[in-house]
Amino acid sequence: MYEASHQFEPLLPTLAHPELDALAADLSAKALALKALAHPATAARIAALLRGVNSYYSNRIEGQHTHPREIERALRKDFDKAPDKARLQRLAIAHIDTQKEMESWLAAEPALSVYSPDFIARLHASFFGKLPPDERITKDGDAVVPGEWRRKDVDVGGHVAPGWQAVPDFLKRAEQVYAGVRGVSGQLIALACAHHRLAWVHPFRDGNGRVLRLQSQAALIRQGAGSGLWTASRGLARDVQSYYVRLADADQPRQGDLDGRGNLSERGLAAFVKYFLETCLDQVTFMSELLQLNDLRPRMRAYLKLVSETEADIRPEVEPALYHVFLAGSVKRGEFKQMTGLGARTADKAIAALLKKELLMSDTPKGAVSIGLPLDALAFYFPRLYPEAAA
Repeated sequence: MYEASHQFEPLLPTLAHPELDALAADLSAKALALKALAHPATAARIAALLRGVNSYYSNRIEGQHTHPREIERALRKDFDKAPDKARLQRLAIAHIDTQKEMESWLAAEPALSVYSPDFIARLHASFFGKLPPDERITKDGDAVVPGEWRRKDVDVGGHVAPGWQAVPDFLKRAEQVYAGVRGVSGQLIALACAHHRLAWVHPFRDGNGRVLRLQSQAALIRQGAGSGLWTASRGLARDVQSYYVRLADADQPRQGDLDGRGNLSERGLAAFVKYFLETCLDQVTFMSELLQLNDLRPRMRAYLKLVSETEADIRPEVEPALYHVFLAGSVKRGEFKQMTGLGARTADKAIAALLKKELLMSDTPKGAVSIGLPLDALAFYFPRLYPEAAA
């Protein structure tokens, strides 16, 4: 049984790992470039979409599948009559809402440490506090108290986690190390290490995976590479077995004198960091390709052509205006109508139809319009981002 915090050293690689530095530098540069590809208003719309994507894939990692359209229904307070499906919908919405809260905390509290035990407990409390009491029960019948460290010894997939009474000491040690790392590459390597080491501690009775993926997202945002334009969970969910195998490999004890100086394997930790950073880089590259404007516009045009074949009021002539909205973030309705080149009445009908189809969004009946990203359009706008939505 692990009882002392030195037992999960090394918390950071102590040997030279130039490939990790190179990966971290590449991720930082490409994540920064990604942020410049969308107007802030459009980026906010994409971020709202990706919260649902993040929720879907994070839950899928846990073996709990909820169809994207069921998540969309739940966002509109339309829960399934079947109790099991409704429960999964509530899990998805709890994840989305917790992520929104987490983002607001980071914006409002610049001094907030994303590695502090308080922050990690706060994420757990936010997530589980949104579920009814009868859905905060483990498979073993134990009640899950929002924000409370586990009060029971556990083993997970063969890994015996630290004794429950020692959890706070392990978490304090993790914060002491990770919060003190400086430098762009060093911070990215640190947050990848933290993803494993915090999972190794297994601080909660349930919900560790979801909470720690949200913590990693918070750490990415705080470091500067993270944004609402990409999500690591999508990459981790593409091969869940590999994710779990990499985590388990980093659980291993030190393998001889050439494997660092801590109690746990530095080789295993470095391999996990490499895997995690490669996964993040893959997702940043993927989203960067999707947002290349020269490729995006033909996809938007193809979808509008398809929709116009069944929706009489949606005319192909609106494509330049719709594309301009994507670039500009929002435009006044009068400007949108002028860009279509349609007559006033026809343009009004087109706007109404686009709003109904959620290809445009507006806060008021006569206000400015901004881009919409309905599930039906995603296979065209952002192919392969969320293929389950088209099923």
